[in-house]
Amino acid sequence: MKNLKKLLIFALTIALAVTVFAGCSSNKDTQNPGETQTDTNASAPETPKKVSIGLVQFVQHEALDAATEGFKDALTELLGEENVSFDLQNAAGDSATCSTIVSQFVAADVDLIFANATPALQAAAAATSEIPIVGTSITDYATALDISDWTGTTGRNITGTADLAPLAEQAAMFKELLPDVKKVGLLYCSGEANSKYQVDIVADELTKLGYEPTLFAFADSNDVAAVTQTACDNSEALYIPTDNTVASNAEIVTNIATPANIPIIAGEEGICKGCGLATLSISYYSIGHVAGEMAYDILVNGEDPSTMEIRYADELTKKYVPERMEQFGLTAPEGYETLSLE
Repeated sequence: MKNLKKLLIFALTIALAVTVFAGCSSNKDTQNPGETQTDTNASAPETPKKVSIGLVQFVQHEALDAATEGFKDALTELLGEENVSFDLQNAAGDSATCSTIVSQFVAADVDLIFANATPALQAAAAATSEIPIVGTSITDYATALDISDWTGTTGRNITGTADLAPLAEQAAMFKELLPDVKKVGLLYCSGEANSKYQVDIVADELTKLGYEPTLFAFADSNDVAAVTQTACDNSEALYIPTDNTVASNAEIVTNIATPANIPIIAGEEGICKGCGLATLSISYYSIGHVAGEMAYDILVNGEDPSTMEIRYADELTKKYVPERMEQFGLTAPEGYETLSLE
């Protein structure tokens, strides 16, 4: 009997050993000698998500085009072309179209909205409080977003770059170039809040310098010719701020101002090329590029747009158009660069 028990115990031990060995062997993948076993439970590296950007540009003209190009270049450089997609939509100068475009971006759940110019920013701000918004070509964010207690940040899902040039220095250009004129007309679109902001400041500065400023506002592109004619009839020189509607209609302005022998100081380079004598301008490509860098910080580094300070242009240059300088019998002071019309 004892021998039988010993035999049973020995048989059970052998069976258990075989079972354990088989169980261990089943956990191994079939592999060639010398190969290292691969852990099939390890998670594969995640493929970077392709970022989708909705770009709404208020109107097509040289300055805004340059800002959009700078923005796209920055994100392409930082993310890689294969990791970002752009949906660029142009509102053709219509604020209602800006709203329609932005609504489409929100419906598509883009990762970020790029708003180029004030009406585009205002439309984006009205459409979403969730999707990050980066603006550019905005003269004053407090004015554009109706923020009364401005601290340098919006406190919302919005940040970006400004195209505000030193307005007092632009007004001082009249003393440098046109010291003998007295009546200066300020031509702008009343539908662009930032244009009104600029002309109000420049008018105050011109008054301090002894000029007689008068504001001439048009509602939209349909009124540009008529209001420009009135401004030329009642002024000795004109000032035009960074106004998108004027920029798109600069040829109309110059066709009226040139025969009337009215010189124009412009708020930015694109308008100056179209109808101006001189400008103190920023680089729109540069502010667009910086906006792209800010977008990268939001998308990749987790920055909060509500706490990101608005950034301003640091490239300022006085430029003049030689052909128009000659037309008025003027010589550019030292420190001015030539602005080619080509």
